[in-house]
Amino acid sequence: MVKVVVYSKDYCPYCVKAKNLLAKKGVAFEEIDITNDPKKQEEMLAKAEGRRTVPQIFINDKPIGGYDDLQALDSIGRLDSLLKA
Repeated sequence: MVKVVVYSKDYCPYCVKAKNLLAKKGVAFEEIDITNDPKKQEEMLAKAEGRRTVPQIFINDKPIGGYDDLQALDSIGRLDSLLKA
């Protein structure tokens, strides 16, 4: 089963868009809210290769990037295959 993790903040419209896209695809995901959690922010930075923006999305522990990256994968037809891996 595919493991999807979304690091997000509570006031982030791109986080909402990413979660909505994943939900539309019928994918269960773990959301980690880093709004007021410096330890989780540091965890995200380490996993996201230094990227600081949210959302940061990981599929099977592989950094995908943010919402724009997720949407780009979907538009070229690669997202579905990643979600079925």
